[in-house]
Amino acid sequence: MDALHTDPLRDPVRAIEVAGAAQVDDSLRRILVVDDESTIRLALSRFLRTRGYDVEMADSGTAALGLLGQQRFSLMLCDLRMPGVSGLEVVPQALAHDPDLAIIMLTAVNDAQSATDALSRGAFDYLTKPVELPDLQAAVERASARRMRALERQAIDRLIREEVAIRTMQLEQEKGALRGLTVSVAETLINAMEAKDLYLRGHSHRVAVLGAAIAAELGLADSVVDLVHTAGRLHDVGKIGIREAILNKPGQLTEEEFSHVRDHVRIGLEILSPLQHLGDALDFIRDHHEHWNGGGYPHGRAGTDISVGGRILTAADAFDALTSKRAYRDPMSARATLDYMRGQVGTHLEPRVCEALCMVVERGEVPDIPRVE
Repeated sequence: MDALHTDPLRDPVRAIEVAGAAQVDDSLRRILVVDDESTIRLALSRFLRTRGYDVEMADSGTAALGLLGQQRFSLMLCDLRMPGVSGLEVVPQALAHDPDLAIIMLTAVNDAQSATDALSRGAFDYLTKPVELPDLQAAVERASARRMRALERQAIDRLIREEVAIRTMQLEQEKGALRGLTVSVAETLINAMEAKDLYLRGHSHRVAVLGAAIAAELGLADSVVDLVHTAGRLHDVGKIGIREAILNKPGQLTEEEFSHVRDHVRIGLEILSPLQHLGDALDFIRDHHEHWNGGGYPHGRAGTDISVGGRILTAADAFDALTSKRAYRDPMSARATLDYMRGQVGTHLEPRVCEALCMVVERGEVPDIPRVE
């Protein structure tokens, strides 16, 4: 009985494996003997008890299934042919109770086909009657050893899954901390830039909170809402490379000046692109001046080729620009701005995003955003 009596805890590596398996199952030496003939049932049980096993007996398939529903066993010896529920019928139902149960069938010499059927249904092995005790001992040891290995594999798989889950969580936390640090540094640049321009102060913050509110209104995942907020805070970082005289020009821009302003998207991406941990936020920043009909910049993307965050930031950016005072015009009211933006649906704005924007603004729940009077 080496396979059963070898102590795996003598091996430190296997100790880790078996410790997990032992926690899962405390019935490694419990056997259920199922046979409608009492003499066979008693003889097998008596022999197995002399080998140190804890044995329960059942005189029918129905009784066996009842015990399996209440207790756990490592192995079941089951007669193939019994009145009522046959051994062949017991096998799948027993495994439904406990998929780890090892099953050895007992069959007559001339019933090999039925034994093969039992194996195809999940039984581990079969013995022919009359059962030779050495053969019984060897079969039980093989089945018990295989079950032990299966439990060890399950324990190791579980530990690996847990370790992967923990490490994934840690990586996400580290990624979040790095993203937070990145945004903090970039915000310092943005705040420095906005401090120079009375008309830009607070713009990135307002676009971020309004964009996040629109994303939430659209029912997007919390992770996407967070990325929209991050992209909103950083979307204009490239304006640090735009000449102040052009940003503050009170009149209409020339074609060359407007081309220079449009370059802030490229500059922003050059500043942020090494920070790949920003993920999709980089795409949202890239697309925040694209138009639904393809008439925007820098790439002329259209429709759903524009990232969802880009479509949202286009709307949030436009709303804040129109409701804010500029060097060349006074601010529009929230009501007038919404009316104007509804007229841009299908050209400048995605219909669904514009509708969400209007609902968010009209409810007046977003801080620092002009309310509809």
